[in-house]
Amino acid sequence: MCERCGDSLDQPPVEGIASSQCCRACRLAPPSFVRAVSFGTYEGRMRSAIHALKYDRIHPAARRLGSMLAAAIAQLSLDVPDGLLVVPVPLHRTKHRERGFNQARALAKSAIDALHKSHPGWHLTLAPATLMRLRSTESQAGLTPRQRRQNVRGAFKVSDPSAVQGNNILLVDDILTTGATARAAAQSLVRAGAASVYVATLARARRIHFNQSVPFDTRRAQPGIPTAADSQFAGLHSSSSSTHQPFSRGE
Repeated sequence: MCERCGDSLDQPPVEGIASSQCCRACRLAPPSFVRAVSFGTYEGRMRSAIHALKYDRIHPAARRLGSMLAAAIAQLSLDVPDGLLVVPVPLHRTKHRERGFNQARALAKSAIDALHKSHPGWHLTLAPATLMRLRSTESQAGLTPRQRRQNVRGAFKVSDPSAVQGNNILLVDDILTTGATARAAAQSLVRAGAASVYVATLARARRIHFNQSVPFDTRRAQPGIPTAADSQFAGLHSSSSSTHQPFSRGE
């Protein structure tokens, strides 16, 4: 995986060449964030569980999914400062009114609660009003990477730069696909004076390159073959498994 954004590498890493540890996108245009981590891939039961929270409004799912997000954030514990402002990626007010809640904020709150118990010395402060979404962007689903970047360009603004200046930020969202949203949000935070920005998401959509062997995790797409990660979702979305929204309504 790319050590910067977590995407699958488009070529095998070459020993002794640092740039080969990053994907092509991060080599050509390094993002404003230092590193992005996630709990799992956006497929199978993970995808269904996210949709249960996001579209079917099964709010209790946020607690279980938040503990998974906490496990992803814990990957950064040795690399980041002790104090972090946790900033959920915001929804535009029209989208927030339509959905009734921001799933990124719900996940961030549950993750912080879990991390306060597992990492008591780590000071994580939820700061949901830090970032504003200036305009309502169209759904990223179905757009090309270039269209996604254009769609979110200039979409974010820091509400109070003095609260961000010199601070280390953890940007939280449910899914990272091409990284266009995370890049745009992180850029706004860095321009406002943030010392550093890290990104944590519950799931990561990965590219599959035809010159690579099929990843081990793709076996979960085969019916009847469970993986160890599947046990994390037991009972989480049984009430909505047949009603979750299709990918076209997504991110």
